[in-house]
Amino acid sequence: MADRIEPQAPKIEFPCQYPIKVIGAAGDDFAEVICRVVEKHAPGVDTTTVEIKDSKNGRFLSLRVIITATGPEQLDALHKDLKATGRVHMVL
Repeated sequence: MADRIEPQAPKIEFPCQYPIKVIGAAGDDFAEVICRVVEKHAPGVDTTTVEIKDSKNGRFLSLRVIITATGPEQLDALHKDLKATGRVHMVL
């Protein structure tokens, strides 16, 4: 029986530019809420470059922002706080 080698996720070298996509229910202040959370974990992020897209039927919004990631702890805390808003369905 041959040993199986499980594929490993690529290692990320920090600090690095890291794109994050956040998807949630559309609302007037969705982008503002998300940007506040992102700025808390990535101070100095350029929120003028945030890309916002509506879903086909307008029920959802997706925001794409690029942060300077400093480590896995930062990314985990950011993900946790985004989900804690109660407005985020998915973080990619």
